[in-house]
Amino acid sequence: MAFIRLNLIVSTALVVSQVVNAALVKRVTCSTGQVTANAACCALFPIVENLQKNLFDDADCGEEAHSALRIAFHDAIGFSLKGTGGGADGSILAFNQTETAFPANGGVDEIVDAQFPLFLESKLSAGDFVHLAAAVGTANCPGAPRLPFFLGRPPPKAAAPDLTVPEPTDSVTSILARFADAGFSPQEVVALLASHTIAAADSVDPTIPGTPFDTSPGFFDGNLFLEVLLRGRLFPGQGKQTGEVLSPIAGEMRLQSDFAISQDSRTACFWQDMINNQKHMMSEFAAAMTKLQVLGQDKRRLVDCSDVIPVPRVIEGTVRIPATFIRSDIQIACAAKTFPKLATRGGPAPTVAPV
Repeated sequence: MAFIRLNLIVSTALVVSQVVNAALVKRVTCSTGQVTANAACCALFPIVENLQKNLFDDADCGEEAHSALRIAFHDAIGFSLKGTGGGADGSILAFNQTETAFPANGGVDEIVDAQFPLFLESKLSAGDFVHLAAAVGTANCPGAPRLPFFLGRPPPKAAAPDLTVPEPTDSVTSILARFADAGFSPQEVVALLASHTIAAADSVDPTIPGTPFDTSPGFFDGNLFLEVLLRGRLFPGQGKQTGEVLSPIAGEMRLQSDFAISQDSRTACFWQDMINNQKHMMSEFAAAMTKLQVLGQDKRRLVDCSDVIPVPRVIEGTVRIPATFIRSDIQIACAAKTFPKLATRGGPAPTVAPV
């Protein structure tokens, strides 16, 4: 009987605790009708609506969404633990004439030009606008995690230093060192590269802008992590360009740095872990992006407005070997773990269209 009474007391305490915790989570109904956890976030709902309508083509996972994520990375990585660079401060937007001229930022001028009038209209700081747009654009891609968003970054003080954005021609050692200088581990580097599943190359081969890195650029899935490992067959353009290596699939570009990271002993197993494990890829990417979007910022001064970000559509995320390839075409570099068992798609060899 004492045991039963004890269970009853514990169960009652848990129920009371849950009720109290729920009561502590205050919800605010904005004048626009949306509900948020903080009244300061109400001003963001019209901005999100404007982004979806006038930047992202009615919430499409297209070029603008891909590019919004790209410039958020290029903005934030301009930071060093040694005390230089403003990090995720929007300097790439506020000081666009300076930063778009950096060689590593080739091709970002188009999304900067597209965002700038909306940024001015929003009345947000440049950092808040850049990272809000990245979270909203990413949410338009089925399979993506719902990224958080924090409001309240101060205006940037100066342009980011040049040579802080890794390039496709950099060695793995150089890339890992640059990320480590910004506070990221090799595992987090691989996690951030999941962004390439919804990305495309504009400047590696300027004759074929919008060349995607995997066969499903409209979906946040693990195809990138498999296809980078496939044996190369061709170049998508008129021959090899600086920063690319042979691609396995027509219309697809494989970056030299992606392939090198997939094969390096320091990162190969992290790369392999992303294949055919949608939940793992989503959680790893979300954690790394959460860290990236507040680099150089005092998070204690920011307001959590994550609930203004749309909820991405869920997908199955199953990865299969593309038609005409077999398992021996996969250049497996992680000896410590068993490679996942994958089915093979039927039909003709795939061809990818530009985005």
